[in-house]
Amino acid sequence: MERIDVALIGAGRMGQIHGRNAAANPGLRVKYVVDPRPGAAMLTRELGAQPAPLELALADPAVRGVLICSTTDCHLEHALAAAAAGKAIFCEKPIDLDLDKARRAQPRFDGVPFLLGFNRRFDPHYRALKRRLEAGEAGALEALHIVNHDPAAPPPGFVPTSGGLFKDFTVHDLDTARWLLGEEPAEVFATASCLVDASIGEQGDVDTARTVLKTAGGRLCVISNTRRSGCGYDQRIEAYCARGLLCADNVRIDAVQAWCEGGAVASPIHPNFATRYREAYSAEIDHFADVLHGRAAPQIGYADGIVSLVLAEACAASVRDATAIQL
Repeated sequence: MERIDVALIGAGRMGQIHGRNAAANPGLRVKYVVDPRPGAAMLTRELGAQPAPLELALADPAVRGVLICSTTDCHLEHALAAAAAGKAIFCEKPIDLDLDKARRAQPRFDGVPFLLGFNRRFDPHYRALKRRLEAGEAGALEALHIVNHDPAAPPPGFVPTSGGLFKDFTVHDLDTARWLLGEEPAEVFATASCLVDASIGEQGDVDTARTVLKTAGGRLCVISNTRRSGCGYDQRIEAYCARGLLCADNVRIDAVQAWCEGGAVASPIHPNFATRYREAYSAEIDHFADVLHGRAAPQIGYADGIVSLVLAEACAASVRDATAIQL
């Protein structure tokens, strides 16, 4: 198989995940790593890539795609530069923290292959849930319950640049809800508190939230978020249907249980997003490779990123005004 050259923009936590997955794909080759920080050198060597400034990487005609894994405030800037250079784009979520700015830029991506990194849609367990919902195994979907609980609060320095709980964290669940509901939310109500870490509240954010989405057809979705689960990376989805329940439960480290006189002990759930969604991250880069090779169209595009930001801002407005937001 032909290996198509791509450039990796950003060598931090997400850049390391996506860069390694790209290097492992037989149809991709990471030619450049764009990140001036000294720590990027190790990943660049590991991937067999070359360090380069953004302008050089985008000017290389052999580079047909980019993986944008830079800091959130640079996503849109780097995506616009890649689009202007005629490159296919994989971009980590969100597109930007400013909805109006993202909307104004949208026409500049017309005709540009653009895949947004909502990795939950590529998780094999959630994809199985989606298939079985669509097959009507338990009847028509009526309501969803999405649980997304972090194991522990982020460091204080993360909060000011994150965009807040709804744009940084809940945004994944908002996209997952749209995908599984099969209808767009028409109403949003959210309530939130700071219960985990007082410093998060001091920085103007919240760390615990409940969100209710309602579609025009009446389907409901409740999203539960917290920055501290106390039990690992708690990830569950329950789909309540006309004839029963479909449930994607937590994935454990292994399926072994120990049964003794004191009771049963199971292996723990995954400790963080990187291990829990390892397969999903790999699958979304495999999908980007298919896009570059002309075998597929992006399953999640720029417009999905706009809708997710609209919903995230509606959540924040609902908390602020203590009222449901009509969309």
